[in-house]
Amino acid sequence: MSTAAPGKLWGVGLGPGDPELVSVKAARVIGAADVIAFHSARHGRSISRRIAAPYMRPGQLEEHLVYPVTTETTDHPGGYQGAIDEFYEHAAQRLARHLAAGRSVALLAAGDPLFYSSYMHMHRRLADRFEVEIIPGITSVSAASAALGTPLVEGDQVLTILPGTMPVDELSRRLRDTDAAAIMKLGRTYPAVHQALSNSDRLADAYYVERASTTEQRVLHADSVDAAEVPYFAITLVPGPEPTTPPPWVNTSWDAGRRVHAAHTAQHADVGEVVVVGLGPGAPEWTTDEVRAALDEATDLVGYTSYLNRVPERPGQHRHATDNRVESERAAMALDLAKRGARVAVVSSGDPGVFAMAAAVLEESADPQWRGVSVRVLPGLTAANAVASRVGAPLGHDYAMISLSDRLKPWEVVAQRLSAVAAADMAIAVYNPASSQRTWQVGAMRDLLLEYRKSDTPVVLGRDVGGPAETVRVVTLGDLDPADVDMRTLMIIGASTTVALESDQGTRVYTSRRYGRVREATGDGT
Repeated sequence: MSTAAPGKLWGVGLGPGDPELVSVKAARVIGAADVIAFHSARHGRSISRRIAAPYMRPGQLEEHLVYPVTTETTDHPGGYQGAIDEFYEHAAQRLARHLAAGRSVALLAAGDPLFYSSYMHMHRRLADRFEVEIIPGITSVSAASAALGTPLVEGDQVLTILPGTMPVDELSRRLRDTDAAAIMKLGRTYPAVHQALSNSDRLADAYYVERASTTEQRVLHADSVDAAEVPYFAITLVPGPEPTTPPPWVNTSWDAGRRVHAAHTAQHADVGEVVVVGLGPGAPEWTTDEVRAALDEATDLVGYTSYLNRVPERPGQHRHATDNRVESERAAMALDLAKRGARVAVVSSGDPGVFAMAAAVLEESADPQWRGVSVRVLPGLTAANAVASRVGAPLGHDYAMISLSDRLKPWEVVAQRLSAVAAADMAIAVYNPASSQRTWQVGAMRDLLLEYRKSDTPVVLGRDVGGPAETVRVVTLGDLDPADVDMRTLMIIGASTTVALESDQGTRVYTSRRYGRVREATGDGT
């Protein structure tokens, strides 16, 4: 019995944020790898996955490695470090299984893989067992220097790179003893960093660069920064040479800095908006021309990874892929990008107003911080209508749409609504019927509906309609097997007026609009 040769682990440096700063080799390896692995916090937004998205191909396996904690506390018996160490061990085991099976794994790293990166933790645990190659990337320090437009060091000057998490006294000492410095890991550490810069008499020469190389880039004097607004992905630079040209967007006070940034935002206010679009359920031809135009015009795309993969890549367009369970965070991200002047398309499957992102974006946009951000919704073909078309017209009369998911509402509410619609004798389009964690709801729904509907009521099961694995079946309510249903299945439950007919085209299903006549034709009239 032959055993597959182990796969190769690639540590892929992606650079600081702009997808166009990814190296040619990194882009090639990303496109060729069997597995793409990337980290994120629990919110699901992976910067490295977003940067790499233009170079990925459909069908690649993805390993989303989600940190159990970032800055918050934990009840892990080993504390914060214990939780992180355990996470790295489990993550390494996940990647090792792919490598042992002969798959190549591209582990993504923003910036450079060996420069304050999570990649090094996987390297230590896997490099002694598998072939490993590291592709260097442009560091955030280099990107910040480019944004500042001035050299960090020249001649015999020494550059010191410091983490902002150091104690203030030690950070102050190191700043006094070096010609130039780059201070990383800011965020909540910025008040201490500011104090250290002041203690070392370096504050007047220090600059702040936020999200270097991205469309959200900001440059300010270090003394002009509101500490409450500093993200983790920011750097403070203390150049060795005195700048010979005025740094971009820099002013000498926080108020002036805010005015510069506000002026930049206002300059782009005519294009800063959020457009929530629906791609339709699967087939490319089901995406409307209106939606295609909005996607082409967008500077940024925000959405669940699987949906973004359906959108053709466009040079210079930024993709922000997230987990499918973080709707509010995804909406806030889109609104924040638009507030900064971006043209953002939030991508949904089907219609964005049907169990999708339109409601989440509009709900989040009610927060006063997004006042002035324009939100538009562009319709798409619904999964219910697509599935219905495959068998005829099962939704030809009154019908309801219900999600079986109890993640955002309790099952008691779902059951109450199913009973009400069943008692009203309407067809039902059922979304989100099951998942790997929710396996009992379909059986519970069937049993509840049989209290109101005959066992021979037609049920349409449409899976991946419009996609490469499309299947459509018609069964009866009594014979409905929950094992035949998963999250990619949309169900249509007929009413008393729904008829299933066998024809040369297979089973055809319709719900007549002439209510009384159908009841008489099927023997149910009085």
